[in-house]
This record gives sequence, C-alpha cells and structure tokens, in this order.
Amino acid sequence: MTDTQNRTLHFRELGLMDYLPAFEYQEKLMKEIIELKLKNRDRTDEIYEETPNYLLFVEHPHVYTLGKSGHEENMLANSEKLKEINATFVHTNRGGDITYHGFGQMVGYPILDLDNFKSDIHLYMRNLEEVIIRVLADYGLKGERSEGETGVWLDIGKPYARKICAMGVKTSKWVTMHGFALNVNTDLRYFEYIIACGIKDKGVTSLQRELEREFSDEEMAEVKERIKKHFCAVFEASLV
Repeated sequence: MTDTQNRTLHFRELGLMDYLPAFEYQEKLMKEIIELKLKNRDRTDEIYEETPNYLLFVEHPHVYTLGKSGHEENMLANSEKLKEINATFVHTNRGGDITYHGFGQMVGYPILDLDNFKSDIHLYMRNLEEVIIRVLADYGLKGERSEGETGVWLDIGKPYARKICAMGVKTSKWVTMHGFALNVNTDLRYFEYIIACGIKDKGVTSLQRELEREFSDEEMAEVKERIKKHFCAVFEASLV
C-alpha cells in the first residue's frame, strides 16, 4: 500500500429510506470521490488528498430494481399489482437484472475508491461474496458461489439451490456504488412477482427461513456488526 492509499471506511447507518433518496446519496458520494481523484491527477505538486471510502447500511420499503443489463420481462407484476402489494419499480444503473428490496433485508452500499484497495472489479465482487459467506458461517450456514452468477447461494449444484444474498454494482473511475442485499427477515413472497436476477432455475431464501426463527431487532443489529467485522477483515480496512 502506498502512502496515498486510504483503507478507512466511514460507516453510515441510513435506517429505513426509500430507494431513490439512497441512490441519490450514493451518487453524491461517488461524484465527490471522483472529483477529488481528478483534482489529484491534475495537481502539479506532490501533495495528494486521500480519497474517502464509505460503507452505508440501509433498509428499503418494498421496491423492485432493474439493472441496466436486465430484462423488463422478468418483472411479472403489472402496475395494478404493484400498487396492491405496496411496491414500486425502479430502473437503476447497477449491473445485473431484477431484484427486490424490502423490510427485513440488510442492504449494504460500499462507496469505495478501489485504487485504495485493488483496481480489479472481479476481485471486488468475489470479496463482497466472501464477506457474506463468512457472515453465514457465523450462523452455521455454508454460503457458496455459483459460477457465472453473482451473489451468495446455499446448496449450489442441488435441485433446491437458493440465493440468500443478491449483489450488483456500478463503477466509474474505479469508484463503486450499489452493493449487496442479504435476506434476513425478508418476506420472500415478494420474490414471486419477479424472475429474481433473471435466473429461473433457482429459488431464494433468508436467514429467517434457514434458521426457522425470526430475527429480533437486537439480532438484526448483530448481523450488521458481523458484516462490518468481516468486511474490514476481507478488505483489510478499518471502520470509523
């Protein structure tokens, strides 16, 4: 690591927030980091300002988001059904197809300058998966990767393979936004209205379903602490 790299993470708990305000906040942070990188690049002296990194936690009300490479036909509910189930539908600029965010789901948005870590998107995605795999191991579950399919799964290679954590990111100038969505107390019935991530032959699950118990507020807080701990370990970062 050079003396211009910064692996400090500024942690921010956003609480319950609609998708679009959270999206706009991510974009604001990303823009600020990119502007600082460009300023550093154009400097004629030897002084550089460290680019910051952020880790945001948030919970969204019912929303379906479609990535820029997604297919709208994977949204199975029409506008009347969306209104009936009190959900919204948003096109977004992350990679990946369609997914669901809702109450009881732990959403993490790392806004990182990968030049502070390693400028490798493939490695970044595998590291995000590793964070969640380690969290699941804390609860006695074996999280796995599925070749060619981003995210974390259970029982890959079996007829009842199921996704427990979806992932999708966007990068610009090696700065990331978007991230991961871990199903904890998530109402899985909402996945019935989409072909989740465009994958037809695998299901979805949650910590609640796998462990056969609902997580209390205190236990949800514990999940967040475990994510923070493993994130710092995997990314060799410190949290403030």
